[in-house]
Amino acid sequence: MRLKRLLIRYYPPGIILEYVKGGELRNKSIDLLDLNPETDTEKLIREIQESEPLITESRTDQMRLLLRTLQEKLAKQDDRRFHQFKALQAHILPLTNVAFNKSGSSFITGSYDRTCRIWDTASGEELRTLEGHRNVVYAITFNNPYGDKIATGSFDKTCRLWSVETGKCFHTFRGHTAEIVCLAFNPQSSLVATGSMDTTAKLWDVQTGEEVATLTGHAAEVISLAFNTVGDQLVTGSFDHTVALWDVPSGRRLHTLIGHRGEISSVQFNWDCSRILTGSMDRSSRVWDSASGQCLATLSGHEDEVLDVCFDCTGQLIATASADGTAKVFSAATHECIAKLVGHEGEISKVCFNPQGSRVLTASVDKTARLWDVQSGVCVQVLMGHTDEIFSCAFNYEGDAIITGSKDNTCRIWR
Repeated sequence: MRLKRLLIRYYPPGIILEYVKGGELRNKSIDLLDLNPETDTEKLIREIQESEPLITESRTDQMRLLLRTLQEKLAKQDDRRFHQFKALQAHILPLTNVAFNKSGSSFITGSYDRTCRIWDTASGEELRTLEGHRNVVYAITFNNPYGDKIATGSFDKTCRLWSVETGKCFHTFRGHTAEIVCLAFNPQSSLVATGSMDTTAKLWDVQTGEEVATLTGHAAEVISLAFNTVGDQLVTGSFDHTVALWDVPSGRRLHTLIGHRGEISSVQFNWDCSRILTGSMDRSSRVWDSASGQCLATLSGHEDEVLDVCFDCTGQLIATASADGTAKVFSAATHECIAKLVGHEGEISKVCFNPQGSRVLTASVDKTARLWDVQSGVCVQVLMGHTDEIFSCAFNYEGDAIITGSKDNTCRIWR
């Protein structure tokens, strides 16, 4: 094995090793999820060198520089204020979802008008319209980090795979017998997973367009799904009150996570793949051990359905959003509530962290999105301008741009 180069990864903090083995270029990452501005870098370098043979003494100075760069990035105070940059009359019918590519240079919108559109973030110009679905385009995603493909899931029971560059449809995945409501690429961008109202999830081969597996066992609609960061496991959440963990290579069910007393609304893995987070209509969220399938904690306190849940990019914080109009931030380690985010005047349908983990963004039926300070729970900014409920919001990779999607048929860029 020969190390070719070291690359920095800001979110979550880490270093990527590019190396040659058997004539093939490969890469692996050293995750530095606990790195902070006060971390003793000399001690950390010694620990890395002891556990990673590719990081030899000759690389010490380079490692020192990369770690300092990461620490400087982490030390930056993020007190940015966002301003509405563009309001895009994105579709003639209501939007369903919005999503960024990894760099945030472009984003996509799905709509009841049966199309998905690609937009340039910097100019607000429409780049392409992806046409072909025969019903609502509901679930949309880029194959990040690559960003050269888009998958769209529709109420017409199909999923389509598109070229970002040309707008050409590579494949139409047919096999579901009801609406597709959630989808995801695996991290390698070799598979697409789709979840449907027909109670199944399916895995599809990106290259051939063939169905790889049908994941059966849920007794009701599959409403949410997510791959882990390695890509060897998939989690599915269903209206049958259960969550299933699947082995991707074999299509075998590893665990059924039982405990929620209401429909599942949202499922997610943390970065290191050790934990699964679930939100439910039973007003609670739960943290599960992905290896054993055991419930480690129930996060309670909401007075109405939990509509969305997420980890921050390091997996150290959890945010929950509820129909009670509040969001909460929890420590993933202690499961204690760190902050209660109070201020919206209606249910919150979407919640996400900025890449730095210092801010939470919420989208609400009260026509506003809000930015909150994670540690204090103080609302630092209200994003106003939409004239109907906001159901989707997202940060770009750097955390310096936001998109919001609303039932007012507009999508707004904030920067």
